[in-house]
Amino acid sequence: MAGTSQTNVKTPASQEVTENYRGPLVTVTLLFFMWGFITCLNDILIPKLQQVFTLELWQAMLIQTAFFGAYFFVSLLYFILSITKGDPIRKIGYKNGIIVGLVVAAVGCVLFYPAASTLSYGFFLGALFVLASGITILQIAANPYVAILGPTEGAASRLNMTQALNSLGTTIAPIIGGYLIFGAVNAADTGADSVKMPYLGLAAALLAIALLIKASKLPSIQSSDEITPGAGALRYRHLVLGIICIFAYVGGEVAIGSALINFFRLPEIAGLEEAEAGHFLAFYWGGAMVGRFFGAIALSNSKNTTGKYAVMGGIASVVFVLLFTAYGLNEALIVLGLIALNFTVLLLGRFIPSKTLGYFSATVVVLLLITSFASGAVAMWAVIAIGLFNSIMFPTIFTLAIKGLGVHTSQASSLLVMAIVGGAIVPPLQGAVADITGNLQISFLVPLVCYLYIMYYGFAGSKIKDETL
Repeated sequence: MAGTSQTNVKTPASQEVTENYRGPLVTVTLLFFMWGFITCLNDILIPKLQQVFTLELWQAMLIQTAFFGAYFFVSLLYFILSITKGDPIRKIGYKNGIIVGLVVAAVGCVLFYPAASTLSYGFFLGALFVLASGITILQIAANPYVAILGPTEGAASRLNMTQALNSLGTTIAPIIGGYLIFGAVNAADTGADSVKMPYLGLAAALLAIALLIKASKLPSIQSSDEITPGAGALRYRHLVLGIICIFAYVGGEVAIGSALINFFRLPEIAGLEEAEAGHFLAFYWGGAMVGRFFGAIALSNSKNTTGKYAVMGGIASVVFVLLFTAYGLNEALIVLGLIALNFTVLLLGRFIPSKTLGYFSATVVVLLLITSFASGAVAMWAVIAIGLFNSIMFPTIFTLAIKGLGVHTSQASSLLVMAIVGGAIVPPLQGAVADITGNLQISFLVPLVCYLYIMYYGFAGSKIKDETL
């Protein structure tokens, strides 16, 4: 394969990897939790700032435009710099890149204070852009760092575990953020002051993590290759196809999630009120978290298959007990059945990342067909089940796309993060189909196209060919 320069990492023996990398992985995992938490707070900001500034819904949605727009523009800038000046992260190191991202994100959080004081919506959007710029830098540095922090065969497992903590952040952020911004303390506050302290608290937390990272003895990933300008990463076919795959995955995932509340409210599906629909939305995102824990265990390089089954069985048992206690036997049994389906497909993929990705996306295609053409509880639980199968996709696509890129790894990471802009493009397409046809169910065929491509990438596109582009 042309251009096979590799990162010269001294890979320790398995025991040394376990002992030496566990601490750094725990430290870096905090980053994934934090950016999941911060990203999901946007769902609380939208109704809050819509109320404060008396905005139309499309104007309030500019919050997401400002946030996810930063992913595209900052990643594009990073890529241009890597072409003209040489890869910035490779020059300063992954550890320093992570610290820079944390500091920039903290600055964005601090800017919420003057934005609230001046009551400027434009200021809020600017603060969100700065905040998301910091998170973009974190993603460019942290995702590949986790992937190469240890044996190659365990990369997908490590990234799934860190993404599971990211899902934990997205799960609890609406609860905590809703209490702090809309809670009893601020119930009578119709202004923007209620966002000041939560975001100042986030800034303090981000800076504290930056200090922790600075003090931590994170392994330094060294390269024996010279860092030269140029778009070397784009020579790799499996990366280029992976960039498209990240675009398709994020676009499909965000489109489905954005339509769920309205879908659950349809009389032919469940006819739920918004509050109750939100209750079932928690099953969707909770499923993504459980699925990522399963993926981290299944795709690990451990040869102890019995141990893997035991841990996954334990997780399923805990989930069943929690759901039975909180919601009752019916919901608990349904979710347990969906978890069993997830486990069955994992077995079908034989715990091989590329095959597992292919079979998971094929399962989502089937679930989307059921969502589009069935009705009642069948359609409702089919779309909820997609969360379980979305779970491993982002980290698995990411690790497959950067495999074997060596010195081009962080440049490739910037391109993959840039592709997250799919989350800003596919949802409006689904919305347009729903508006034109007058049928929300049929609009789920739009993300289905995305998952068909993901299936292709898992089964064929992710293979490293002998020749590059």
